[in-house]
Amino acid sequence: MKQKKVLKILVVSAEVAPFAKSGGLADVAGSLPQALAAKGNDVRIVMPRYKEIKQSMSYITDFPIQMDWRKETCIVRGTVVSFKFEGDIKEVPIYFIDNYHYYDRDGMYCHLDDAERFAFFCKAVLDMLPYINFQPDIIHCNDWHTGPITFLLKYKYKNSVFYKKISTVFTIHNLQYQGIYSKDILRYFEVDESYFVPDKLEFYGRFNFLKTGILYADVINTVSERYAEEILTEEFGERLEGVLKTRLKDLYGIVNGISTEQFNPKTDVMLYKNYDKHSLDNKKDNKFHLQKEIGLPIKDIPMIGIVHRLVDQKGLDLIDEIVEDLMKYDIQLVVLGIGDPYYEEMFKSIQIRYPDKAATFIEFNESLAHKIYAASDIFLMPSRFEPCGLGQLISLTYGTIPIVRAVGGLVDTIEDFNLDTKTGNGFVFKSYTPEALLETIKRCLLIYNEKKDIWNILVQSALDTDFSWDKQANKYIDLFYLAMKKNKE
Repeated sequence: MKQKKVLKILVVSAEVAPFAKSGGLADVAGSLPQALAAKGNDVRIVMPRYKEIKQSMSYITDFPIQMDWRKETCIVRGTVVSFKFEGDIKEVPIYFIDNYHYYDRDGMYCHLDDAERFAFFCKAVLDMLPYINFQPDIIHCNDWHTGPITFLLKYKYKNSVFYKKISTVFTIHNLQYQGIYSKDILRYFEVDESYFVPDKLEFYGRFNFLKTGILYADVINTVSERYAEEILTEEFGERLEGVLKTRLKDLYGIVNGISTEQFNPKTDVMLYKNYDKHSLDNKKDNKFHLQKEIGLPIKDIPMIGIVHRLVDQKGLDLIDEIVEDLMKYDIQLVVLGIGDPYYEEMFKSIQIRYPDKAATFIEFNESLAHKIYAASDIFLMPSRFEPCGLGQLISLTYGTIPIVRAVGGLVDTIEDFNLDTKTGNGFVFKSYTPEALLETIKRCLLIYNEKKDIWNILVQSALDTDFSWDKQANKYIDLFYLAMKKNKE
């Protein structure tokens, strides 16, 4: 696709890899801007400057932000994200919204004043633009933390020469997380009470950051085509299906990509050994090295990996139901993640009961995650719902075969393997039951153990897959032009 012009794009996210990360949002916000910049666009990123961010950065400017009756100082700091493209080093500027009162504390989220913290962030992002002399064509807002930006542009800045041509795209990464707070939050946005009604900002008597983004963005998208359809239903709509239906003609789905610079078994420095489809023995060596490092018996048996947040969304209750039957097989289970204390304790208990078959790591560990992706034979992701999922894309990139449930982005990216036609790139089940999951695992293990030649073809095919951002970035560019056209109407 040939672009009409160089677009000026500001990507706004509460988290961006490698600076701060709790999930897939950070990976997308870190890698998509690079793909957009590689196509010649002027792309900048902005995020909060959390206490945990230790990278060196420079002071750019500061200015006051009115927060109810008082003023808070916004300090803008900056650095660049460097990446390789066609042999050259390119850079994407990234700005950090800093304020000691809101961000000089441990942890990105789960503070009592999160509503106020992200209200400040939204206002600061917009007020920052004249100070840094950047007038974007598009502000790309990501998830609930950024939703009010779309409203402020339409409400507070609608008559401003500087702001009125700025268009917005609002990406829903996970509809479950909405940022629902007391209506008192309105005072930080200096909003007239007349806006607190059901067809505007009111949501069952409260203020909803995500609903605000949906209502006032020029264009909305989710991170897979299937999820864009699912969220229009009561089952997946999280009480917002009605609101989403009012924006149906402006709602799109684009499957996420992944960074092939960050995730590449041929070049990944975090692996014990690099490999490709012509050196599968090196992949097996990764398994042996990991077994030694984490204290599991060193042998060539199916290793099942789990690398994601340990929360109910991921279908972990199904694993709880089948673990006794699963451990009757000659397998190893390696788990890495943090999340709900119930599931953290569940996987710790599995390790205690089956010390020669299970290893659990309750932590965020990027290096160990890469090693598990490479060492595992099978990646388990039996999600209750899944907007897109990055784990299954990463696992395939490392030649590790995913077992997933047929929901959301998993449907868009994983095709059930058919033994007769030798087609498909993973194993898929539909019914959200422990029986369906166990039968699918058994079907997968049967091919691994008894049809090794077919399994190797499956692995080699996985290593050939391309989930890079290149094509998906073009789809976002098309979306940006749609938003610009819509904003002119």
